[in-house]
Amino acid sequence: MRENTHFNQEIKDIIIADAALIIAFSLVLSDGIFGLISNPGAFLSKFVLFIPIAVVAVSLSFILHELMHKFVAQYYGAIAGFRTSYNGLIITLATGAVGFLLGIPGATMIYTNSFSRKENGIVSLAGPLTNFAVFAVFLAIFYILNPHSAFTSIAIQLSSPSSYINLLIAFTVFISLWLAFFNMLPITPLDGSKVLAWNAPVYIVMLAAIIGLLLLTGIIPQIIPLFDLIYVFFIALLFSMFYRGIL
Repeated sequence: MRENTHFNQEIKDIIIADAALIIAFSLVLSDGIFGLISNPGAFLSKFVLFIPIAVVAVSLSFILHELMHKFVAQYYGAIAGFRTSYNGLIITLATGAVGFLLGIPGATMIYTNSFSRKENGIVSLAGPLTNFAVFAVFLAIFYILNPHSAFTSIAIQLSSPSSYINLLIAFTVFISLWLAFFNMLPITPLDGSKVLAWNAPVYIVMLAAIIGLLLLTGIIPQIIPLFDLIYVFFIALLFSMFYRGIL
């Protein structure tokens, strides 16, 4: 009975977190509260357009990422489950509303006293690797539907889509890679800090692969200028300081 209660709570928490991220992403893509104030009609049109895209892109990238952390942790004998952070939900929605996103609606909580540094690193790596899988599947779908497209066509579809389905696929590719990149930053409590503590060569290869794919798809610098990467690192650092009680 207690296990069912915990499972039901976990399902509820991950749905709430996913919904917050979907809304926040859609707000960012609709120019946030400033877009609403300047042109309510255009804001509403964009928001309605992007909600279904965010449902697919965010749900697959986020939920599968967190579930893989849980399953790999359980494989190593830990107790694991997703829990929302109500402060994180507020931060996620508030930052989405003002046009940039710090998505921290919750995380997979892992309870164990016996994890080695290697096991902790592998559990942490499992989430970004899952994002790689989502990326690969949707990139393959894109090239099946658009067999003569260049690799940088992903970035082109993000800015000037040829169809709604191509826009959905391109955003799923983008969000899966971006979530992997953010989580692999070497900052506590992000996945990258634990992977780096376990195995520096694995960390370097993983981060280099993510950045390489962001460059090859044209996402950097066509969609995300290089300066924005520094900005993301700064935001992640602030998040880390908040998490550790420094701020």
